[in-house]
Amino acid sequence: MSMKPEKLMELFEELAEKMDIKLVQEKGTFNGGTCICNEQHYIVLNKSKPIEQRLKVLAGVFHERDLSDTYLVPVLRTYIENVLEI
Repeated sequence: MSMKPEKLMELFEELAEKMDIKLVQEKGTFNGGTCICNEQHYIVLNKSKPIEQRLKVLAGVFHERDLSDTYLVPVLRTYIENVLEI
């Protein structure tokens, strides 16, 4: 994969927006994940963690969702499918 981590983050941000999921990046003593509050879906990322770790959290979250009817840039779909195998 030759795409820069910052570009992958942009693609994940666009995907979250397309799926009506709010992406929240805050500092704290947590790894990150998903939650639902008042029927709004959120992905919470720890912005004090390295970007590669935040990308893995995002890949894990979207890997658990049904993306079969969602257009993904091929490099993003490949990243989501492969990152968890590493």
